[in-house]
Amino acid sequence: MPKPRRPRVFVDADVLFAGAASPTEHGASLVVLRMAEITLVEAFASEQVVAEAERNLENKLPQALPTFRLLVSRCLRVVPDPQPDDLKPHAGLAHPEDLPILVAALREGCRWLVTFNLRHYQPGHPDLTVLRPGEFVLRVRDLLAYLDAEEEE
Repeated sequence: MPKPRRPRVFVDADVLFAGAASPTEHGASLVVLRMAEITLVEAFASEQVVAEAERNLENKLPQALPTFRLLVSRCLRVVPDPQPDDLKPHAGLAHPEDLPILVAALREGCRWLVTFNLRHYQPGHPDLTVLRPGEFVLRVRDLLAYLDAEEEE
């Protein structure tokens, strides 16, 4: 019997920023990253995403950079940005600046893209669900509750 694969989630720069800047361990962005750290999910980010989050932290919250770097090293698989030719078949599925993120998520086989900027990923792609960190955490919680209910039957 093949070993089940962990759910793959792609994390956008705003989620990385919020996770690194979180004043509490209970913020949804940080919880998503911690899920990856404990191997509940497999989290991905592209080089573009990591560079954007780091740049924004340097400008707005430099004291959070050590936490950010630790989170990236422990929680994420950082993948290369797509090539320009890779974007062409997906033109119009996301805001032009965010299209490389959507394409990278698809390329890595991610079913989920977690971001605060839902409108930047419209109309989106049918193989990728785009949602906010809190919504993702609720879905994982609901799935775990479902598994628990199955055990009791």
